Amino acid sequence: MDAEAFQATLEQSKATQLSRLGSNNLLVALTDAELETPVVLRVAANSEHAARTTFHEWADTESDDEAKATFEHVADQEDEHYDRVVAELSDPDFDPVDGGAMHTYLRGREDTVERLAAGLVARGLVSIRAHTQIVSFFVNEADERRADLFRDLKRETQEEVELGLGLLDDLCETDEDWQRAQMVAEYVIQLAYDDYADSLRGMGLDPKPVC
Repeated sequence: MDAEAFQATLEQSKATQLSRLGSNNLLVALTDAELETPVVLRVAANSEHAARTTFHEWADTESDDEAKATFEHVADQEDEHYDRVVAELSDPDFDPVDGGAMHTYLRGREDTVERLAAGLVARGLVSIRAHTQIVSFFVNEADERRADLFRDLKRETQEEVELGLGLLDDLCETDEDWQRAQMVAEYVIQLAYDDYADSLRGMGLDPKPVC
């Protein structure tokens, strides 16, 4: 297997979950149906804060030099993402909420291949879908400046996914390495989907699309 086949297999095996995470119900779930600009921005800021915390932890503890440098780069980029989103909030009292099931799981990964597959690739694929929905929200609000901000964040998150895939190509030497990468990546997407589905069900909504 190589990185291209890994991504294709991952997206195929979790196609249903990724499709639903890419629906307009995602923001309903993330905001508890409070689809207002300050709430959307707070949700985005919390997500960026959780990501930067995870990648800073990994940058401090990673033993592989190339992966360590990548985690440092991504941590710095997530710092910038967080600062840009918080600047839009204009709330000096904003205090980010950290954690969540996905990042709790990610921070428990110590193996380099697992970190790359779960944190850069799988988390990135989920984050790209969230950014897409936030872009759509601001387009609908006729707020093109904020839509452009999240287009930037989405583009840079896609670059993070590609960094992860490139390093997996370098570090996965056996089928067992790729299988381990596949397992943790699928699990991260499932965690994100389960949070999404549970949130919708808590509001009396069906996470399955109406056909």
